[in-house]
Amino acid sequence: MRSRTVLRPRSPRFAATIVRLGAMLAATAVVVVSTAGCGASPSPAPPVDTPAAPAGPGGAGPALTDTDVNAWLDGLLPAALDRTGIAGATVAVVDDGKIITTRGYGYADTGDGGDGAVPVDPDRHLFRMGSVSKLVTATAVLQLVQSGDLDLDADVETYLDFDLPRSYEQAITLRHLLTHTAGFEERIAGLIGTDGSDLNLRRALMTDPPEQIYEPGTVPAYSNYSNALAGYIVERVSGTRFEEYAQRNILDRAGMPSSTFEQPLPAPLRDRMSKGYDTSATPAAPFEIVGTPPPGALSAPATDMARFMLAQLGEPVGFGPLLDQPTRELMQRPALDATSLGTLADGPRMTLGFFEEDRNGRRILGHGGDTKYFHTHLQIYPDDRAGIFVSLNSNGTGALDSHDLRQSVVNGFADRYLPAREGQSTAGVDAATTAEHAALAAGTYESSRAIGSNFLTAIGLVGRTTVSVADDNRLLLQPGPLSDSPALYEEVAPWVWREVGGQREIAMRATDDRVEAISFDSAFALLPVEPARSSAVAVPVLAGSTVVLLLTVLAWPIGAIVRRRLGRAPRERAGRTARILSRLAVAGTLLAFAGWVLSIASIMSLEDVPGAVLRIVQVLQLVGLLGVLPAAVRLVDDVRRHVGWQRIVGSSLILLALAGAGWFAVEFRLLAPNISY
Repeated sequence: MRSRTVLRPRSPRFAATIVRLGAMLAATAVVVVSTAGCGASPSPAPPVDTPAAPAGPGGAGPALTDTDVNAWLDGLLPAALDRTGIAGATVAVVDDGKIITTRGYGYADTGDGGDGAVPVDPDRHLFRMGSVSKLVTATAVLQLVQSGDLDLDADVETYLDFDLPRSYEQAITLRHLLTHTAGFEERIAGLIGTDGSDLNLRRALMTDPPEQIYEPGTVPAYSNYSNALAGYIVERVSGTRFEEYAQRNILDRAGMPSSTFEQPLPAPLRDRMSKGYDTSATPAAPFEIVGTPPPGALSAPATDMARFMLAQLGEPVGFGPLLDQPTRELMQRPALDATSLGTLADGPRMTLGFFEEDRNGRRILGHGGDTKYFHTHLQIYPDDRAGIFVSLNSNGTGALDSHDLRQSVVNGFADRYLPAREGQSTAGVDAATTAEHAALAAGTYESSRAIGSNFLTAIGLVGRTTVSVADDNRLLLQPGPLSDSPALYEEVAPWVWREVGGQREIAMRATDDRVEAISFDSAFALLPVEPARSSAVAVPVLAGSTVVLLLTVLAWPIGAIVRRRLGRAPRERAGRTARILSRLAVAGTLLAFAGWVLSIASIMSLEDVPGAVLRIVQVLQLVGLLGVLPAAVRLVDDVRRHVGWQRIVGSSLILLALAGAGWFAVEFRLLAPNISY
């Protein structure tokens, strides 16, 4: 639910990642079977950071007043909505203990159903928060830590009534859950749908839980399951259903009367819900049901989210503070250090719920969130007592429109009102050392937010990042983190790199012979691709095997027609059984590959695929793999009987294609017993 997935790898957060992967997968499915890869290395794109407004004395920006903020937003958002095809937006800004402004732009209802269009009202209309909901869940956990009912560093199985999947002896703690370092692989099934009649948090967490693929505390890997588990622990320890606990102890307490985790919405709020759209020109989508509410089910208007920001800043709001000052400060400081993260701890890190999103040398804590149609971002400045919230109710016409627009708003706010102070500088690294580090980092990487236990391992082929050395001691990342464009980085501290012309930072953890992880955006990391799974190996094998098998199928009827027209005798009976079995293997492999493409495309669009369908595809894949044996027998028989070089070459190619397809199926877990996704 961050970034674009609850639910769509921040454009990637919950939702950004999976929906983005789904879009890329749909485009890549054809490419994978038709070519081994092509393209040129583009030049680094110019930085896209919003230019800072003219700074005042000492690096101060314009006064953060309602007049100036409203004028700035009015000059930015209406044109942006029109350009991107996003139906509506809602914004809130707070500063110095008060709400500076709440604004609505575009439409909460475009009127596509025949009724009149309804403009967004920031006080009235609810938007879906997606993974920004995780901040409420984290606050709930910290409340119980504050009361002594929970221990951040105790084994979470102390609080659970079911067993977790474990691959490591080290305990999984609440600290791990809230920092996305529990080590769980991604899960997609049940993230979001339209039926809320049978929501059960415990059942959702117990049913086919994700496997643990990283040692706890060592690899940032964004996980909705982790946050949902934290929410269930709140439910277990408090004895209150999570939605009710959040309502009573957080939303009501912070003076957020129009906000709720309930799905469907309570009757008094239903007609206040903004509709969600693909684009402003398409029909409205049904109300989205998040399968595990804690990570992404919050619905709220901008005014309520302004109060939530004030509460997180420690300002008096509602009926009392959400957390006492020591606990709030605990929640808002980095939660893991070099003890477990190593040198990744020198880059952006998770607090107990927030992402570190510093800009202009100022401390910024934030969180993004996405459902299928709503896209949100919240940032607070604890040291400057300010905050900004923005939410959109449409995807837009471009794949990254909602992400880019949110970044324009939050980065523009920072650069205009909280620019860099004078005298800030960062020491660099000597040229020889940074050249050595750059050479070590070169390679191909894939996201830590991955699935490693079943057939969805194959989506790791999509969205990989290539790191190469540029100018001897700089790094070119293609694409750059959270982007579809390349980005150039330079080392500003040992193993810490900053985007040239920008402010994004990445950190690396290395051994003597390679970089083993690159962290970015606090809860995400890039991990080196194992040689056997590199695109340079896997894609040519897959593409070549598929092409050979397709040509083989096309050759069957053509060969029969040619023999008939030339009056040639039918094929001899010798070796017939091996030929028939190898043909079944060819057909099974091609049908399996087609089944995987259709199934994975559906799953990445958050549509369920029945287990029986996946098992049938696996049976077809197994038929193809077992067909290697009769294909080998056929080749040996053809050589022994001297049937001619053309048929021997054909038999050889079929054997190689079936073997290649079988290798791919085994290497990328297409035949894994576990089909839970």
